[in-house]
Amino acid sequence: MSESMIETANLIFELGTEELPPKALKKLSVAFTEEFVKGLNDAGLQFGEVSAYAAPRRLALLVRDCATAQPDRDIERRGPALKAAYDGDGNPTKAAEGFAKSCNTTVDQLQKLETDKGSWLVFNVHQKGQQAVDLLPGIAENALNKLPIPKRMRWGDSDAQFVRPVHWLLFMLGDSVVPCTLLDAKASKETYGHRFHHPHAITLYSPDDYAEVLGSLGKVIAHFDTRRARVKHLVEQAAGDIGGVPDLDDDLLDEVTALNEWPMPITGTFEERFLEVPQEALVATMKGNQKYFPVFSKDGQLMNKFITIANIESKQPDLIRQGNERVVRPRLADAMFFWEQDGKKRLQDHVGKLEHVVFQKDLGSMRDKSARVAELAAFIAQHVGGDEGLTRRAGELSRCDLMTEMVFEFPEMQGIMGRYQARRDGEPDELALAMDEFYMPRFSGDRLPETKTGIAISLAEKIDTLVGIFGIGLKPTGDKDPFALRRAALGALRILREHALPIDLVALLQKAEAGLQGQLKEQGIADQVYDFMLERLKGIYSDSGTSHDTFEAVANIRPKTIADFEHRIRVVTDFRALPEAEALSAANKRIGNILKKTDEAVPDQVDPDLFELTAEKALHDHLLAAEKAIAPLMAESNYGAALQVLAHLRGPVDTFFDDVMVMAEKAAVRGNRLAMLKTMSQQFLQVADISVLQV
Repeated sequence: MSESMIETANLIFELGTEELPPKALKKLSVAFTEEFVKGLNDAGLQFGEVSAYAAPRRLALLVRDCATAQPDRDIERRGPALKAAYDGDGNPTKAAEGFAKSCNTTVDQLQKLETDKGSWLVFNVHQKGQQAVDLLPGIAENALNKLPIPKRMRWGDSDAQFVRPVHWLLFMLGDSVVPCTLLDAKASKETYGHRFHHPHAITLYSPDDYAEVLGSLGKVIAHFDTRRARVKHLVEQAAGDIGGVPDLDDDLLDEVTALNEWPMPITGTFEERFLEVPQEALVATMKGNQKYFPVFSKDGQLMNKFITIANIESKQPDLIRQGNERVVRPRLADAMFFWEQDGKKRLQDHVGKLEHVVFQKDLGSMRDKSARVAELAAFIAQHVGGDEGLTRRAGELSRCDLMTEMVFEFPEMQGIMGRYQARRDGEPDELALAMDEFYMPRFSGDRLPETKTGIAISLAEKIDTLVGIFGIGLKPTGDKDPFALRRAALGALRILREHALPIDLVALLQKAEAGLQGQLKEQGIADQVYDFMLERLKGIYSDSGTSHDTFEAVANIRPKTIADFEHRIRVVTDFRALPEAEALSAANKRIGNILKKTDEAVPDQVDPDLFELTAEKALHDHLLAAEKAIAPLMAESNYGAALQVLAHLRGPVDTFFDDVMVMAEKAAVRGNRLAMLKTMSQQFLQVADISVLQV
């Protein structure tokens, strides 16, 4: 049967359950759809567009134009080689008879296959495709079994296991039921609507009608993204009606969407006195505990309003509003209590408590770490034009907010609480900001500290952690990184690179290592951490499109500052585009190989009296001219202009290698030629190791 003649029908599958875990709903839907589609492909069932549906009490998918049967197939099974299939008299061997028996036929019904590589017995058979209704139950069951469910449950007296009890199974191909029982639920044409608005069975006559019938009759918006867009619109509209802007956090939007089948907005209010509490704490409790959407004024201040989504079109929405207000009030009152209690002490009053909190058993307490960070941050402040005294104090206070009641109750408030408390203590504004910036960047893509004090203590914290943990032998291995050292390295690199800080990274690491003397189990930790950070830096540049060899060309000379590293990367990238780049890269590679292979000591100086050929003198003259021109450029870190000067060496270098035998018989002449090549290589290595470029 040709592809155009394949019979198709639309397919609907829906598993009806108790409310599914809201944070896992999207993941379950994606995984189920992927596995079901894979099953269709593996079975050879052709199909068209696939639409996934996910709501609190259902996982479903609609497959358009699903083939009602597999296509027929011609199958060729290859048996033994002819020379093994027959004996000298031409009679079938046991190998031939065994192969025929496995094919349910006789040897005389087998064919012979002749190829360039030999001859074999073969069995050709026309296999009729199976019906889709016979294959689909297995495909669905396999997809359900492969869902990422950490712990499955049983219910009632059933042996079936799933993430939640299963109540119904809608499974149709065209207008017919796909007969099967999955998870103790028998397939039918029936689905169920909203738990309260339409708890009765709804008979479906066509898979095409699924979403529309559920929406209009069942009061269920089955499509996750459609429902999410509806929630977002309703929250924005409700907030706009009170002159506010909602906090439309993506994770919260997903979770609320997963909790509601028929979303309806309810606007609530809380007492204005609670606004004295840091707004981040109020937001955290509204979003985290209650799944409410906080509302902000146009100038970014938290309003004493919130939006909730009810899963019902209530005739008495005021009762729902009052209930929402009633349950959030104790949470806000707790936050107010913690804020008032914490106000009875200053940040500095908590310094002593840090002595009793262990950072890491070999690296001391949190107070020890704060002291190290303070000293290292003061060192950084010297190089970024910061206030050393202010930075040292910021380092000492940086972890004190961990001892507050507020952070104990709301861990996400660390740093933020430090900022509020420092201001309440009357500390300088920069120090207060630095208490929050200390933790930046908190995650990939997060904003960086901006104040010089914040930059210093944030960078010092990450460097001290890297050196300390490496120094006690707990560096990351494979996927294991319990101290989040990769994240610390990436954060430090972003600060150094994006702020173009003029800090010698090796010197900074050595300073951190010196501050940990007596506690480290290994030596040379600064170099180990530098290499670890370079590996992370390679990833940053790779993600931004920098080629691997461009990165290696710069990394091989180990620049002192990340700002300088960045400058050299741009210069080498530009150099690659020059017409001379390919030849000069090859020449430097050749020079490197020659110098590696020689066992003799290479002189530091070139002696012009030992030249025997014009090409030697010409290259030497050009090298001297280049060296003179490059010196002032390098003093100004004008690497681009320096490489432009060196690019003019291409002609003399090509001529030198064409005319001159480097490894001459006379030791003095040979050594002199090697010295000249070494001099040339060193000129380039002032900027980058261009020998590794694959131009």
